Amino acid sequence: MKVGILAITRGGRELAARLCPLLETARVLIHKPGEKFAETIAANWRHYDGFICIMATGIVVRAIAPLLGDKGTDPCVVVLDEKGRHAISLLAGHIGGGNGLARKVAGLLGGTPVITTASDTLELVALDLWAREQMLVAPSRMELTTLSTLLVNRGCLFLYADVPVASLPKGLIQVEEAGQADCIVSHLTGIAQSCPVFRPPNLVVGVGCNRGTPAHEFEEALAELFRDLQYSRASIRNLASIDKKNDEVGLLQFAKENGRQIDFFDSNTINTLTHLEPSFAALKAVGAIGVAEPAALLSAQSNHLLSRKRKWKNVTMAVAQVPFTLSAQAPDPSRT
Repeated sequence: MKVGILAITRGGRELAARLCPLLETARVLIHKPGEKFAETIAANWRHYDGFICIMATGIVVRAIAPLLGDKGTDPCVVVLDEKGRHAISLLAGHIGGGNGLARKVAGLLGGTPVITTASDTLELVALDLWAREQMLVAPSRMELTTLSTLLVNRGCLFLYADVPVASLPKGLIQVEEAGQADCIVSHLTGIAQSCPVFRPPNLVVGVGCNRGTPAHEFEEALAELFRDLQYSRASIRNLASIDKKNDEVGLLQFAKENGRQIDFFDSNTINTLTHLEPSFAALKAVGAIGVAEPAALLSAQSNHLLSRKRKWKNVTMAVAQVPFTLSAQAPDPSRT
């Protein structure tokens, strides 16, 4: 986390100079001659992940009010008194890391962190942070807010998962049926009608193709395959293929348009998978027992094919399941 430290009094500047070396990637921001605090923070607003403002809270509130945009992109702001007694998480406490930064600063100075977010006060899980740590694609912001409100008001959420669960953080209780759940973790699209769903990155799509296949044919094949399987594309971790396709323009364009990386494997590695039925066409064309199925399994580091290879005119696809387990682990936003 790149942190800017600002102060306006002599005591504040002395504390800033003492605090800055204790925080990696932190920098004390100096006012230009004649520049006001509000102008300094505005000039740096989009260049830092967080700010520590050593001054009165009211000054900070008035200065940042015109700068506020979106809770998902605004930097966090921590307000600190010049004695270092209280570190107030003022903005972007959860996903922006403000709560963690306040705790870290207070710990370094022997002060008290002031955290007002309800889930932290009640020592319940922060859903956005937990989802990020688990690499889950979260539901919409509106759904996430609704879930968080329910969690705070009730004290728990009932969660159904069709992936293994090692442990869950405080406030999440596993149930055995999707119909009992307030939220779900699954790669399936037909599992719930109105229940918010977190998508695990537990699918690898193996891809084979004829030379010169355009990007739209990959797109059409994937759309048809996932519609038939009732899989969410949000759960695709990555694509996989044979290294002889690493210059295939259409495949590379398709991967870029979908924001997915491609793992490539050579024929010798692919041919180590002896439990698959060999494709004589693939052996003749690329010297490998297959492309879509073995590449998907190798990338997923799994023996679990969810979908055997399906062929279209110029494209072949298969889907392998990535081993994925939920845990109670949450990120440490205080790391800077």
